[in-house]
Amino acid sequence: MQSGLLLLGLAYVLSQFFRAFLAVLTTPLRDALGIEPAVLATASGYWFLAFAAMQIPVGRALDTIGPRRTAGWLLLVGGGGGAALFALAQGPLYIHAAMALIGVGCSPVLMASFYIFAREYPPARFATLAALMIGIGTVGNLISSYPLAFAVEAIGWRAALWGLAAVSATVALGVLITVRDPARAEAAGDGSLLDLLRMPVLWLIIPIMFVNYAPVAAVRGLWIGPYLRDVFDLQTSQIGVATLVMSLAMIVGTLAYGPLDRLLGTRKWVVFGGNTLTIVLLAGLITQTDRSATLSIAMMAAIGFFGASFPVIIAHARSFFPAHLTGRGVTLMNLFGIGGVGVMQFFSGQLHTAYAGGAPAAPYTAIFVFFAVALAFGVAIYALSRDSTD
Repeated sequence: MQSGLLLLGLAYVLSQFFRAFLAVLTTPLRDALGIEPAVLATASGYWFLAFAAMQIPVGRALDTIGPRRTAGWLLLVGGGGGAALFALAQGPLYIHAAMALIGVGCSPVLMASFYIFAREYPPARFATLAALMIGIGTVGNLISSYPLAFAVEAIGWRAALWGLAAVSATVALGVLITVRDPARAEAAGDGSLLDLLRMPVLWLIIPIMFVNYAPVAAVRGLWIGPYLRDVFDLQTSQIGVATLVMSLAMIVGTLAYGPLDRLLGTRKWVVFGGNTLTIVLLAGLITQTDRSATLSIAMMAAIGFFGASFPVIIAHARSFFPAHLTGRGVTLMNLFGIGGVGVMQFFSGQLHTAYAGGAPAAPYTAIFVFFAVALAFGVAIYALSRDSTD
């Protein structure tokens, strides 16, 4: 199982890479194809929505056919095929289709790991193991920052995408060879998402799941690039360094969150505190949008750190799932988490278009306000939820 988890970790590195690499490609794609940030926001939204839409069939597949085939085949066809389509892109339609296909390919890899953790390890270790896997995967954010910027400048963005297609296919084949499926739970084929949605306890967790990841994923995955370019006139290599800093903060934050629920004896208040601090930092970006590139990068890095509570929210919800619905449960929560990013990314693209043409900082101030308000609503509802410390 260890070699299988290692390959799933590499697959998740690719997943994190693909959700974040558009920030570095902002200038090359504009120069080569005339594609503007609002188009890339839509493409990013397609990635997240395709990823989210797949969570329902992925959840059932994990409970019935297991993580090996679910993750391996989807990554091979979607990840490898989508990257190849991106390399052939001639305009926005290609980019949108490629990002949606890559989203399908990446959709099962983290949940396959979570399924194995939930079925093979003690419940008290779930949050730590989940955070460790996400921390490993966040290396993809590092690769999609300065290293990708360097590769694009050295060999061009199309050659870089062909290389990614080959890597994705190789990792997918490794998953198919090395992952071993856990024993199925009794009644694994019984029950449905409706059984989970009938649980009132989950409806106070779902709103924070929907908004928690969006500020981090949207800023790191796209807006950090055009924001630093338009407001502070940073170049591709400088943006690569900035994304690297934010990526490092996300890794450290994820690993820091992992053991906190056991150390502090609470999941709810760990999540509540971290997201409240994220709102404070978004408020800082709103009031200081064009003051200093260094200050803005520091605040975005801090958002990456404190906004990394995703695995603890999953662990909080997982403690209420019936064993035979584990796969469907974790993928249901992931549907809301990733789907929230997709929906909010579409709106952020519309905000950018609406406020473009005025002060360079205006579109980004509007986007930061949007994320802060949405997160505040999620935190307010989550405060009413029931804690869990299994």
